[in-house]
Amino acid sequence: MLPSLAAKLGDVWRWLLRQPAEPPCDSEGIPLERPWAQRWEWVPKRSAGRDFRREDYERARQRARAVARATIGEERWAQLERDGYLDLPSRRFPGVIYRLRVGRRIEVITPVGARSPWPFPYLCINPTYPLPEEEFFAQLYLYVRDREDEVIRVAAPQPWDQRLGRTF
Repeated sequence: MLPSLAAKLGDVWRWLLRQPAEPPCDSEGIPLERPWAQRWEWVPKRSAGRDFRREDYERARQRARAVARATIGEERWAQLERDGYLDLPSRRFPGVIYRLRVGRRIEVITPVGARSPWPFPYLCINPTYPLPEEEFFAQLYLYVRDREDEVIRVAAPQPWDQRLGRTF
């Protein structure tokens, strides 16, 4: 096969599989990970995949804890460790409180006599790709705090609480 034809066929396959011709790199030339550009259905729930070793999980969880702590701040982190949850008031629905817990669905708390904007008391949002629980918690915290409309748009109301499926 001619080299130019082989290169063109390779380009076609990369396009069909939605893969970039060359992986993007950072300023030092190190390839960047883009996990959102992949499909993750093959990964078992609460796992990062079969090639993740025990040491990989430990390192990922340590980094996630540091990221979450830096994201929400020392005072909120102490509150999370003490109470096991953080409450954030809704900016869209008066009296509604979002209770965030690490690795769990968002609990929607409404005052007595008030009507919830959802038919069920839990909102389910899972990450697109596997993440440590505390890292995803920090992302949810920022979304609920700063982008509530996006949370309202993507969250699936659920009648019961449950662990998240794509976190470990």
